[in-house]
Amino acid sequence: MPKVTLPAHATGDFFVDYEEKVFEDVKAEPGQKALVTFHTVAFEGSIGFVNMLQATRLQRKGFETSILLYGPGVLLGVQRGYPTIGAEAFPGHQNYANQLNKFMAEGGKVYACRFALQALYGHGEPSLLEGVRPINPLDVLDLKLLHVRDNALVIDTWTM
Repeated sequence: MPKVTLPAHATGDFFVDYEEKVFEDVKAEPGQKALVTFHTVAFEGSIGFVNMLQATRLQRKGFETSILLYGPGVLLGVQRGYPTIGAEAFPGHQNYANQLNKFMAEGGKVYACRFALQALYGHGEPSLLEGVRPINPLDVLDLKLLHVRDNALVIDTWTM
C-alpha cells in the first residue's frame, strides 16, 4: 500500500494560486449593456445562483445589467421563507432573494414574466421580491431583442 508522506492540509492553506490573473480586467465602455436570462428552477442546481453572481459582477464592471426571470426562473424572484416570509429555514435558503436584492440595490434591473408567474406557478405580483418588475409575456422576446440591437452581452441560463 502506498504511503502518504505529505502533511495534512491546514485551515487557511491554499489549494491553487488565487493571485495570478491571466486576462485583463475588462470594464464596460460607456453605454454597454448586459442581460442575463434565467429559465431555471430554484434549488435544483447552482447555475441560477452562479449567474446571479455573474450579473452582479457585470453590474460592478460598469455594464447596465438586467436580469430576466421567465418560465421556472420566475421562482427565483418570489418571496420565500419559513415559518414566515423572509425567515431562513436553513442556511442558504434566502440565497436567491439576498443576491437579487443586492443586485437591485447596486442598480441592476430584474424583470419577471407575468405568464409564468400566474399561469405556470400560481403566483401573483405581490409574491415578487420588492423591486422585481413584472412584464407581459410578449415583452420577454422584445427585452432580448432590444439587448441584441444594442450589441449587449447576453448570457442565457437554462436548465431542464
